[in-house]
Amino acid sequence: MRPQARGRGNRHDGRDAHGLGRRDFLRASALAGASALAGATVLGRAGAAFAAPAARRTKRVIFVAFAGGVRSRECIGTPANIPNIMSIAEKGVVLPAVRAANLGHYGAALALFTGCPDAQGIRENARGEKPTIFEYLRKGTGLPAQEVWLSTTAGAQTLNFSHSTNPRYGADYGANLISTDGLFNAEFRDLVAKFGNAAPPSDAEADRVQRLVRSLDDAGLEGTAGAGVRNDAETSLRIQRYILEELRGDTADITGPGAGDAKSIRVARNLLRIFKPTLTAVVLQNADVAHGSFNAYVDVIRRNDTELGLLWKAVQDDPELRDTTSILIAPEFGRDANLNERNGLDHGDSSEDLGRIFLVAAGPDFKQGKTLATPVDSFDLCPTVAELLGTKTPDAQGKPLRALFA
Repeated sequence: MRPQARGRGNRHDGRDAHGLGRRDFLRASALAGASALAGATVLGRAGAAFAAPAARRTKRVIFVAFAGGVRSRECIGTPANIPNIMSIAEKGVVLPAVRAANLGHYGAALALFTGCPDAQGIRENARGEKPTIFEYLRKGTGLPAQEVWLSTTAGAQTLNFSHSTNPRYGADYGANLISTDGLFNAEFRDLVAKFGNAAPPSDAEADRVQRLVRSLDDAGLEGTAGAGVRNDAETSLRIQRYILEELRGDTADITGPGAGDAKSIRVARNLLRIFKPTLTAVVLQNADVAHGSFNAYVDVIRRNDTELGLLWKAVQDDPELRDTTSILIAPEFGRDANLNERNGLDHGDSSEDLGRIFLVAAGPDFKQGKTLATPVDSFDLCPTVAELLGTKTPDAQGKPLRALFA
C-alpha cells in the first residue's frame, strides 16, 4: 500500500519567516526543525504570495536532484563540506525546512520532477503516470526537444525521469536524456579512439555509433519502452558531434568515489556550453554509498559540491548565461539519524534527518542572501521551475514557491 502524501490540510497559518543574512544562516537552519515544521505558513500559499507573477528574467534553469539520500546535517549543517553550494546560497535563497516523504529513491526523486509524491519500489522500473516538468514545459511553451535535457548518473530507474506514460503528454514532450554509464562505457570509448584513423569505421563500428546515438532516444534504452524524443535533423547532427566531443574529452576519464555523479554534472556543464538549453536537469545518486560507509558518503557530497561549483562558475563566466540562468539544488530525502553497524547511514527511521531536506536556489528572479525557514514540500519544486519558465503544472499537487522570488 502506498503511503499517503502529506496533505495541504496539515499546514497551519502563521507568520512568514523573514530573510536572514549569512551570519544567521546556521542558526536559522537549526531552528527550522520540528517546531518550524509544525507551525508556519507555507511559502507561496497565503497573502501576497498568490499575487500574479511578475515577468521573469530567468530564461534557463538548472535543476539538480542531489539524490542518493543526503542529510542536511552534512550539507548546510556542515558548510565546510559544501563551500561552493554555500557560495551559491549566499547569493540566493535557502530553505532549510523542506519536507520529503520516504517514497524510495526513485519515487522521492521522481516527485521533484512531477510535483506529485508517489511511492516506488526499490527495484521498480516503470515510468510514472504523472507528467514531468520536461513534458509540462515542452507542451506548455512549444519548446523543441533540444531545449530540454536530462543528465543522469546510472541505473534503469533514472532513465524513466525523461517522460511519463500520461496519454496527454508522454515521449513527444520528453527530455533529451544522457545516461553517463552508457555514454562513457569502455566499448564506446574504444570506438571513438578509432575515429582518429584514416580508414572509415567498419560496419560493426558504425552500428555501434548508431546504438550510441539511439541511447539519447530512450526507446533505445534497455528496460524502457515507448516512442522516443524527436529531434530535428540539424539537432541530431549536433548531438552526434557532442557525443564524440564528450567521449574524447576529460569527462570520460573521471574515476574514483562519486565518479558517476561527477560525470553527470560535467555533462550538464558541457550541455550548457554547447546547446544553452532552457532546462538542464541533473539526477545524482552516488551518495547512496552511505549504506556502507559514512566517510565515502561525505566524500561524494564534497566532490559533487566541487563539480556544482565549476558548473555555476561556467554559467557566471558566460555573458549569455550569467544574467538569465537560475539554479535549484535539493536532495530527494535525507538519511537516518544514527549510524548503522557498518558505520554507515541507512534511510528508514522516519527521523527528522530523513524527512527534512534543504533547497538552495539562486538566479535573477530569486531573493538574494535570504534564508526562509517556513516549511514547504519537495514536490513544490516542479511547479516552481515551471513558473520560472512560464508554464503551468495542472496535474501536480505542489504549488509554486512564489515567496522565493524577489
